[in-house]
Amino acid sequence: MAVACGSSSSTSSSAGSQSSSSGGVALSTRAINGLGTVLVNGQGRTLYTFVPDKAKKVTCTGPCAVVWPPLKIGAGQKPSVSAGVKASLVSSLPDPSGGRVVTYNGWPLYLYQVDQIAGTDHGQGLNSSGGVWYAIQSSGAQITKHVKQTTGATGY
Repeated sequence: MAVACGSSSSTSSSAGSQSSSSGGVALSTRAINGLGTVLVNGQGRTLYTFVPDKAKKVTCTGPCAVVWPPLKIGAGQKPSVSAGVKASLVSSLPDPSGGRVVTYNGWPLYLYQVDQIAGTDHGQGLNSSGGVWYAIQSSGAQITKHVKQTTGATGY
């Protein structure tokens, strides 16, 4: 079973590595139709949790992390948080591939390569790369309801 993305994108070139040289990572919330209020990164892109991580370990690596890039943070950095995000739930875990991954309520956070536009949630409820992916609420709970999948998003 190959985990490959059949298309290329000319948009954001730093989609996975969220730690920027100018400062770091930002966490915020955003309302998304059908899901409610979810955690997003500084660009408004939906952040996901991976059920096999079981809120304590980064398990999406290698080809998985190409499609679902972890939200990485630089050594010694702390993510900035906006209203609605509970700073007490923000931490990080070591990434087996190197560096650290931002966590929320223990869950490592990931982006989905298909979600290149702020406010999209094509990864919600997807069974991909060996497990199911869910957006996360500011309370720290996974949003386990499934939403309709858009054409083309299920092949990842």
